[in-house]
Amino acid sequence: MPVNLPETLPLRPIDGVRIGSVTANIRYVDRDDLVVMVFDEGTVAGGVFTQNAFQAAPVILSRQRMGHVRGAVINSGNANAATGDRGIEDARSYCSTLAGLLDCDESQILPFSTGVIGEFLPMDRMNEGVRRAYESIRSDGWNDAAEAILTTDTAPKGLSLSFDLGGEGVNATGIVKGSGMMRPDMATLLAYVATDASMTPEVANSLAFDLSERSFNRLTVDGDTSTSDSFVIFATGRSHAPRIDQVGTGRYKELLDGLTPMIRELAMRILRDAEGASKFITVRVEGGRTAQECLTVAYTIAHSPLVKTAAFAGDPNWGRIFMAIGRAGIEDLDPSKVSLNIDDVPIARNGLVVEDYVEERAAERMSEPEFFVQVGLGRGSAATEIWTTDLSYDYVKINAEYRT
Repeated sequence: MPVNLPETLPLRPIDGVRIGSVTANIRYVDRDDLVVMVFDEGTVAGGVFTQNAFQAAPVILSRQRMGHVRGAVINSGNANAATGDRGIEDARSYCSTLAGLLDCDESQILPFSTGVIGEFLPMDRMNEGVRRAYESIRSDGWNDAAEAILTTDTAPKGLSLSFDLGGEGVNATGIVKGSGMMRPDMATLLAYVATDASMTPEVANSLAFDLSERSFNRLTVDGDTSTSDSFVIFATGRSHAPRIDQVGTGRYKELLDGLTPMIRELAMRILRDAEGASKFITVRVEGGRTAQECLTVAYTIAHSPLVKTAAFAGDPNWGRIFMAIGRAGIEDLDPSKVSLNIDDVPIARNGLVVEDYVEERAAERMSEPEFFVQVGLGRGSAATEIWTTDLSYDYVKINAEYRT
């Protein structure tokens, strides 16, 4: 059951982008599962991808093809991962199909896949689906695409945004999918953002990395990093805003800050629709010597099955949180300086439960669909926060039945 997941409203077209979605019967029946994106000449792409060693064939190819692009093909239901050389050739095959329709080089087409690992794509259906999807491309195809890329998600997730850049208007639209097998490492499961801002390929790559560090790399469902994680920004350059040629300039920061609210919200929507989730939990760790050690503690808490099941039950079993903090591997951690709150309810100070602790108040907070776990390490000024979920019966059921 999604946790306070907003409805995806009609998504706005981006000048220079057309999208088509069709039912190709890759795995699913009676629903769209293949998307073709077509970009006007001059569009650049930058992205970040999974660090999983078993990278899907489309990830291997798309990582090499960042730069000037003309199209993308996305399928759901089959990840084309752990498929060896045949998987690479299959991805090139359907990229060639779209390239022929666009009269461009096959290397200007980006492939993306999500779904079951270790199975080969049905190439006759893929290539025929690409041709049919191309015939249906239109500028307002974003909402259909948001539906077509889903796997175990319960609802589509997308946003549109407009902001000023150098006194001129810039537009962006993004769609994401992801529900399980998710602790992104440099990316999320699948996320595509198109903007009419103008930038170099190098800027697009840096922008994707910096945005993911502010959003997708701060969420986790189950600690598993997908073989297919991809977050790509497509910039058509059709707005009248100044072109961004360098990273780190004032204009670059203006662009980064302008896109950040949308990307963070998309990341949160992934978590709100996580497999079996009934709670949206923010884990905030303060007082570390470095942001990295705060992040390590936060992820250790978020990945603990004991903490996650206590959250599902609304049980303020704070000893489990202390256990997770203690096993995070922080050198020279002094337990006598650690503090803990659940929302505004003090649980522990100086490593001990507070004298006026009222468990019913903490249980009340943890029974809400959203709450904070706030940890103080008492050893510095660094801080960070991540987002996670509880672990429910439904998570087990969904994943036990995924291929049945």
